[in-house]
Amino acid sequence: MLEVRRVCSGYPGMPVLFDVSLDVQAGELVAVLGGNGAGKSTLLKTILGDVRATSGEVILDGRPVTSLPTHRRVAAGISYSPEGRRIFSHLSTRENLIAGSYGAPTRKLGERLDLVYQLFPLLGERADQRAGSLSGGEQQMLALGRALMPLPRVLMAEELSLGLAPIVVTHLYAALRALCERGLAVIVSEQFQRLEEEYTDRWIVLERGTVVAEVGGR
Repeated sequence: MLEVRRVCSGYPGMPVLFDVSLDVQAGELVAVLGGNGAGKSTLLKTILGDVRATSGEVILDGRPVTSLPTHRRVAAGISYSPEGRRIFSHLSTRENLIAGSYGAPTRKLGERLDLVYQLFPLLGERADQRAGSLSGGEQQMLALGRALMPLPRVLMAEELSLGLAPIVVTHLYAALRALCERGLAVIVSEQFQRLEEEYTDRWIVLERGTVVAEVGGR
């Protein structure tokens, strides 16, 4: 499904990733682990196209997308839920979800909303509630739901567990596992202590922008 081949990337004057490789298949949940500054965010943003790869390739279903801009990668099926959730706090839950479907055909908007509400029933109950008044766990559900609205084939979630109670984290991972069972490929980035091992198929460990370990999960 998604292949990252010996990718190097970073920012002007500051290289971050060095020859990083990663594979994620349909129906698989892969975790990217590492401390602050390990390169986790840069890796996800490089896959998305927000950070340019200086060498190496990003391949989706056998097709290189390394040179494509972000909006075309999203259209091709790559979606991203960023660290900090970044919801539109002044909009309603439903309006936030609709914003996530920007550029997608509107004729199936109802079906997309139903999919998110089935996965996270609380969002359906709070569809008209201002997003900024949701709890932290509900806001994380909303961020994931918004990333699902384009019906991606690859979903990336950054620091999924940050600041959340363990019971909420378990619920979120169970939802991601359910998505994998429908054929979605999922990548999550986490700090070491937040990993939900029972829900992951594999994880890779980044240290200073380099893969230092790859371990099987479940």
